[in-house]
Amino acid sequence: MDTSQRVRAIMSFVGAADAGSFAAAARALGISPAAVSQNVAGLETALGVRLMNRTTRSLNLTEEGSAFLRQARIALDALDQATDAVVAARATPTGKIRISTSAAFGREQLLPLLPGLLTQYPALTTEVDFDDRIVDLVQEGYDLALRGGRIADSSLVSRRVCRMNLILVATPAYLEQYGVPRRPHDLERHRLITRKFLGGRVSPWNFVGSDGSMTTLNTEHALLTLSSPESLVQAALADLGVAEVGVHHAWRHLQQGELKILLPRTHHPGSYEMSLQYPHRALVAPRVRVAVEYLLERFAAMEELHVPLASLRRYAA
Repeated sequence: MDTSQRVRAIMSFVGAADAGSFAAAARALGISPAAVSQNVAGLETALGVRLMNRTTRSLNLTEEGSAFLRQARIALDALDQATDAVVAARATPTGKIRISTSAAFGREQLLPLLPGLLTQYPALTTEVDFDDRIVDLVQEGYDLALRGGRIADSSLVSRRVCRMNLILVATPAYLEQYGVPRRPHDLERHRLITRKFLGGRVSPWNFVGSDGSMTTLNTEHALLTLSSPESLVQAALADLGVAEVGVHHAWRHLQQGELKILLPRTHHPGSYEMSLQYPHRALVAPRVRVAVEYLLERFAAMEELHVPLASLRRYAA
């Protein structure tokens, strides 16, 4: 007798003992009297003892049946408590949320949202790993990840957070000293600050011609190459040169006049996105579901993540 059959048999036995007949137990359980009788008989066979003495008019528990009934009630109560615990968890999500995110986005965009998440769902706890590498969510036990770029993984649910538009920036002091580039090839005479990705690949700077063609600037002569995106903004703010950075990293400095945008009509903003991803599952745990929906709602309200490209031209040099 497998586990599911055993549970059905125990429920039939307890129902018959409580109701005093197979027919009454069958009505309560929504099955036929013959099924109740068969379930009880199968349970007795599996246990090797008689639990009930049957007559045409009554059911009487044997000594073994009475002892088994007490333990069966405990087992069924435990099942009910387990079910109630899951239902309660859906109403009040509990447990730990493990998140993987890049250092820059995690610190600047994710971290400010966590106090609100934990206040709204006080039974949750969070663990955040700030790591720019691509992690295996399932293998490494993460509940969700915030990833930038072009990442295709059919084993994951991917929810878009925003486009990650890129711009070229420099400080007014730098431009006063070195001049404002008017065409892409003017940048060859400038001090460039470039980004190196994991694996050593340097981010290319792309430009769109009047005929729609795409050209890439050779940045091998860059003055400075950095690996973290927020450090490019810091280097540009230090008057070191021209940097290609994400709008969301530079937005505050553009508004304050600390940085100016270069070549906005020809520089290509890239095709990268920031996504919130979590494993495909038939049922998403309530703690994960509420965290995903909370974060997406708050990210949607972040001005720096959704600045229209056309509006950026007011910050051009």
